[in-house]
Amino acid sequence: MSDSGDDPDGIGGEGLQVELFHAETDREPGDTNKQFSIGSTRVLDVHPQVFSISAVIILAFIALSLAFPDQATELYSNVRKGISNVFGWFFILVVNVFIIFMIYLALSKYGNIRLGGVDADKEFSDISWVAMLFSAGMGIGLMFFGVAEPVWHFFDPHLGAESATPEAAQVAMAVSLYHWGFHPWAIYALVGLSLAFFSFNRGLPLTFRSIFWPVLGERIYGWPGHIIDILTVFATLFGLTTSLGLGALQINAGLNFIGNNVGAFPAIPNGTLVQVGIIAGVTAVAVVSVAAGLDGGVRRLSNLNLLLMFTLLGTVIVLGPTLFVFGMIPQGLGQYFSNFFDLAFFSGAVYDPYFAGSPYYGPGGDGEGAFLVDWTVFYWAWWIAWSPFVGMFIARISKGRTVREFISGVLILPVLFSVLWFAALGGSALSIELGSGAVSAAMFAEGVDVPRAVALFAMLDTLPGTIILSLLSVLLVSTFFITSSDSGSLVIDHLTSGGKHDAPVAMRVFWAITEGIVAATLLVAGATPENPQAGLEALQAAAISTGLPFAFILVFMMYAIWKGLGTEYEVLESQAFQDRVEEMAEEGEIVIDRTGGEVVTDITAGEEEPGD
Repeated sequence: MSDSGDDPDGIGGEGLQVELFHAETDREPGDTNKQFSIGSTRVLDVHPQVFSISAVIILAFIALSLAFPDQATELYSNVRKGISNVFGWFFILVVNVFIIFMIYLALSKYGNIRLGGVDADKEFSDISWVAMLFSAGMGIGLMFFGVAEPVWHFFDPHLGAESATPEAAQVAMAVSLYHWGFHPWAIYALVGLSLAFFSFNRGLPLTFRSIFWPVLGERIYGWPGHIIDILTVFATLFGLTTSLGLGALQINAGLNFIGNNVGAFPAIPNGTLVQVGIIAGVTAVAVVSVAAGLDGGVRRLSNLNLLLMFTLLGTVIVLGPTLFVFGMIPQGLGQYFSNFFDLAFFSGAVYDPYFAGSPYYGPGGDGEGAFLVDWTVFYWAWWIAWSPFVGMFIARISKGRTVREFISGVLILPVLFSVLWFAALGGSALSIELGSGAVSAAMFAEGVDVPRAVALFAMLDTLPGTIILSLLSVLLVSTFFITSSDSGSLVIDHLTSGGKHDAPVAMRVFWAITEGIVAATLLVAGATPENPQAGLEALQAAAISTGLPFAFILVFMMYAIWKGLGTEYEVLESQAFQDRVEEMAEEGEIVIDRTGGEVVTDITAGEEEPGD
């Protein structure tokens, strides 16, 4: 058998499938890049339009927000409410469509198509894949809202439940699972699948513009493609900085709570300057990690995150109300599924007393609704804003997996973990609330600026080993901060380098630092003495404002991936492809697995003959 690196027909390199069916373009990733070196060291290797425009606008945003903080605060608030009220119905509708579409693809004949082609191998083990998948997806968010959201909905319940009752506890769990269940991961699955398919199966750069090859063709390399990638950079950056800002708020709240309530060390004061210092410190560590790359830094920290999360999760289950937690798993799931359609399709068109703070857009209504503005629309916009970042990261680690395996893994595994997480942490807090009410008492105590940031530590304060568990939680939020920053830097670096995988380390460092600065800017510009939660609202505004344009892009993305998979399936069934495969099989170069019937779904290298 000839060496795959020298064999134009071989299983190595671009692969058999890309050889027989590839995008009809001779363009290479980064072929129009501008490079800058210091001596023999390559410092920058950038796509001139995408990098320069993105960098200038982001730096201008930082400068203007810091120069005019009062106006920035008002703008953040207006953007947050305005987009939620006007486009809330659109977010509700399209995210439901995404779920239906992904389930259809997984169950369809396209499910056996392999990302990377029939000859592609998996680059990461299943355990590492799941760990990186979850760490990139919503780690900081689960730490921030894992206790806070169930407790919040317990006192401000929906679906007709009365506040602070056993029924409200069930509803609180159902609403939390709705926001952290199938909907966000359907968004990630759509983006990740589209990116992986057009890159690995078509030989196009792993950039957002490549997804629109069926629609734009060679124009993806012109200004239409530039605009798509620039918007992707903004969505990635601001969706990510929302999470980084939440992480800084929670680390600050945790250190303050531990010092005041546990007495392990002097309390760290709550304040914007402290949060900026936290962002600076953790970003410095993230810079070191991102310089090590995907295999050296991100993968190891992702595995560490998974270990720490299971440690915290298991400890809370054992030391907390164990039977209540286990009982909340089926009961919470039951409430989630039984109320799924009521939750998923509620958009406030008419007043609905089943939803606290229900908006009403009919005669006499003002459309102002806490449930959609503060929760559902914010979440959907946040997930959509995060989707370029998470989707591209998932795509990079998913080569060799079938469409069905990819969708099943992305839709099911993280959701199961979310159920367990909310049952353990949120369930423990709800059990406490049904008894002493200690968690809410600490959340809403005098001097607490951001109650949601304190919730986790208030719950841990009721368990044995409070100091250890609280410090473990602070460490876990910090490592999630680092991996999120690292992953986001790799993705933005990839976008601004024209899809190249080997861009200089200096570029990744630049974006890691920029992410930290933007997160700090949102907290500084958004914070006001009159409204301590203004910083949190600024973070929400950043996610919502960038999530809106991407919601429209994702709608067109469904058409692009559907058309691409359809064409791919026709190629796999084509006589030309089958003849080429049979020829290679007869020569002993490959072994065929026809698990999809007549369609070739897997090819592996054949055994070398003695003496070859």
